[in-house]
Amino acid sequence: MRLLVLAIVATLGLALVSLFIGVSNVSIGTLLSGSQEGRAMQVMLVSRIPRTLAILLAGSSLAIAGLVMQIIVRNRFVEPSTAGTTEAASLGFLVVTLFAPAWPLFGKMMVAALFALAGTALFLRILRFVPLRDVLLVPLVGIMLGGVIGAITSFFAYRFNLLPSLLAWSMGDFSGVLRGRYELLWFGLAATVLAYIAADRFTVAGMGQDFTTNLGLNYKRVMTLGLIIVSIVSAVVLVSVGSIPFLGLIVPNVVSLMIGDNMRQTVPWVAVLGAAFVLACDIIGRLIRFPYEVPISVVVGVIGSGLFLYLLLRKRHNAA
Repeated sequence: MRLLVLAIVATLGLALVSLFIGVSNVSIGTLLSGSQEGRAMQVMLVSRIPRTLAILLAGSSLAIAGLVMQIIVRNRFVEPSTAGTTEAASLGFLVVTLFAPAWPLFGKMMVAALFALAGTALFLRILRFVPLRDVLLVPLVGIMLGGVIGAITSFFAYRFNLLPSLLAWSMGDFSGVLRGRYELLWFGLAATVLAYIAADRFTVAGMGQDFTTNLGLNYKRVMTLGLIIVSIVSAVVLVSVGSIPFLGLIVPNVVSLMIGDNMRQTVPWVAVLGAAFVLACDIIGRLIRFPYEVPISVVVGVIGSGLFLYLLLRKRHNAA
């Protein structure tokens, strides 16, 4: 518990640092002096605080979504970006943009969530017909499925001149987050809380259908709840800030190495470390080419892919 408190304090420290990084001159001194006709305070309220909240919400909820998906599929190398979930959400967002462009963002998010749910269900359905002799085949199937869905999405985006919009959805970036444009991410927090409430059920469901049924739990209902959580989080993050790869894969695996697989214990850790990881990557992306920014998906992709390779090699070494 003490270590978790320290992790929370460290995350809050990163959040505080994030508030004062940017092109505009915003510091404690400018905030207290009220100089420049309150411009520093306006930047803080309109841009910096919403951005930091968006990072915290997106990081924690995506990490939890990866944890839930790994328990559902019973595979450590699965998360929304390696199961076709993110690509399906992008396809849904494209469809609603084509046929109902005037819909509010909440309505578009719900359509994207439905497509994400359908894409994840299709992924699970395909796994039933594939002889999975190696744990690495599961994410490989998901990556191939995501490639097919992504190709379909790209074709229609090209056909209707929406490739720039598609690129914006697939490239995670917090630079455009302002007050009034990130609030959907609070649904991700709600999904995180729901995952914590149902943590014991997910832990049991991760032991298999027969074991779950013998304990008196409805296995299909638990699976459906997990799919809904993953779909909502994937759609909300995609619509609000774009795609962030590998996050839901790296953080749950690191936490599992630290404290084990009991979801009741791991959910707080995964949420906190997910938020801290994205905060750290965002700060790196804002400083490495200051005053320009490197998109968060690029920074997370580079660091996450390296950690992913390490986990793969570690798994192979332990299996040898």
